[in-house]
Amino acid sequence: MIRFAALLAFFAALAAGQAGAQTEAVQTVTVQVETGVLAGVQHEHARVFRNIPYAAPPVGDLRWAPPQPAPAWSGERLALFPGPSCPQPMNADGRPNLGAASGPTSEDCLQLNVFAPLAARGAPVMVWIHGGGHRTGAGWIYDGQNFARDGVVVVTINYRLGALGYFAPPALVETARPGDPVGNYGLMDQIAALKWVRRNIAAFGGDPANVTIFGESAGGESTLALLATPAARGLYVKAIVQSGLGWFAPVSLTQQEKADAARLAKIGVAPGATAADLRALPVEKLVALDAEYEPFADGKLMTETATQALADGQFADVPLIVGSNSGEDSLMGPGLLGAAVLARVPPGARMIYKEEAAQGDDALARALFTDLVMGAPARWVAARASTGQPSWLYHFSYVGTRFRPAMTRAAHAAEIQYVWEYWGRRTPMSLVSDEDHAMADLMHACWVSFARTGHPVCGPDPWPAYTPAGDQLMEFGSPSGVRTHFRKARLDAVQAVTLPKLDLAK
Repeated sequence: MIRFAALLAFFAALAAGQAGAQTEAVQTVTVQVETGVLAGVQHEHARVFRNIPYAAPPVGDLRWAPPQPAPAWSGERLALFPGPSCPQPMNADGRPNLGAASGPTSEDCLQLNVFAPLAARGAPVMVWIHGGGHRTGAGWIYDGQNFARDGVVVVTINYRLGALGYFAPPALVETARPGDPVGNYGLMDQIAALKWVRRNIAAFGGDPANVTIFGESAGGESTLALLATPAARGLYVKAIVQSGLGWFAPVSLTQQEKADAARLAKIGVAPGATAADLRALPVEKLVALDAEYEPFADGKLMTETATQALADGQFADVPLIVGSNSGEDSLMGPGLLGAAVLARVPPGARMIYKEEAAQGDDALARALFTDLVMGAPARWVAARASTGQPSWLYHFSYVGTRFRPAMTRAAHAAEIQYVWEYWGRRTPMSLVSDEDHAMADLMHACWVSFARTGHPVCGPDPWPAYTPAGDQLMEFGSPSGVRTHFRKARLDAVQAVTLPKLDLAK
């Protein structure tokens, strides 16, 4: 048994990318959950359990079905290695894709990972929903050991992506079981994972009554969707939205059916294809369906968009942190923008964005994109949410020292490494400066304190809760600090023009 435990510890170290340079004593540790015993690994600051099934494999008849209970197992299930990512486009050369995922994929992917403090009891819990445009990404990418070091249990999850996650062609709608929601399978998975956390997290030392949901990009958008979905109420008590948009045009189930039927036609699926025919399609064919995927108002699970829920007061009333980055225009790609993009910039924008317009059309279009897609919606979300429990607004502008001077704005997703105080698999620590560490210390402390108490306490300056009248936010930058009426004229103009066009009436 001792030799077996040592072997497990070696493989655990190898899985963490630490073999050959391991200096800490690594030992195995077990925990009992509802479906059986898990064998994980104990590091210096955390107990880590990976690839834990929270639902049955969504394959065969369960492809495009609400998640079902995970099967039990006998003996100890090894929870040492990351599980497969959900099906998604991958780079043939093995490089991480746009969602930072690489390696094997499988439809049998509904699993999560737990990073728990060594002696946790009643610890706050944070559940991370990864980004990637609802088409790429995975929970295993993110290492939560530094959250565990600071007394927080972190859970990272997978959920169905792309056409497997957000899809409602007529054949699936017509054959759905009475009462079952259709289309938002990725959102259903997230709710199933939160229910698993509610039932099981105490075994890891977590407090099921103190759960914070947080996510970035598509994960932030998913967090907003959960806040607008009645079926998710009670599964969390706080939320953090990092670059999660905020303004969503309503899409009905009928509209989704029509769009998905057209997508199937593009890959040669006959109009009369049955649900069984669709479930028999090779997964590779579905992964290749290039489209915009996101939660939509299916009428059963999600009855309105997050924007509608905020507008009509049906949004979950919980403490909220929301914000965006200074260089969200990185989503537009590198290099100069094309004439078609520039042509969509309204002439009136030049009067509001005078400084950017003076730098050229490209700078103007990028600034407008950043404010329209992320900055103005985040401020609006904070304002609407502030009518109940407090909300806090942030702007992340810090650029890592290793990227200067070539980069002057914080790209989309740049804040993640500072929130997690984790530099990823591809950044040598020799490139991380003392200034970078200081920013990580600050931002990570904000998120940890919020998870503990529902109030971010971090750094020398108090972070005031957002109110429309005060209009204050925290800028994480060089330097950091509280800003009042940040980009107010620009954001006011964007909101005045854009919000009425969303047609929020139901």
